[in-house]
Amino acid sequence: MAEEKKVASTPAKAVTAVKKDDAKPSFFKRVAKWFREMKSELKKVIWPTKKQLFTNTGVSLAVMISSAIVIWGFDKLASMLVNALIKLTAMG
Repeated sequence: MAEEKKVASTPAKAVTAVKKDDAKPSFFKRVAKWFREMKSELKKVIWPTKKQLFTNTGVSLAVMISSAIVIWGFDKLASMLVNALIKLTAMG
């Protein structure tokens, strides 16, 4: 028969109780902490160069304009089809 592997159990570390302060910090301390955290996060941001900014803006505008033209075209086509159906039903 197969022998079972015995797992050596290590004794658990003694956990010391930490007294948790249930008091909520004051409004001004929370606002100050928020600004400190925001400042530290903004330091991590990699800001685009002027060239990247203009390139990305140009691409965004081009995509928006082309999308608007495509939507306008579909709208115009749909309105022409609806008007043609209305005229056909009005004639008959």
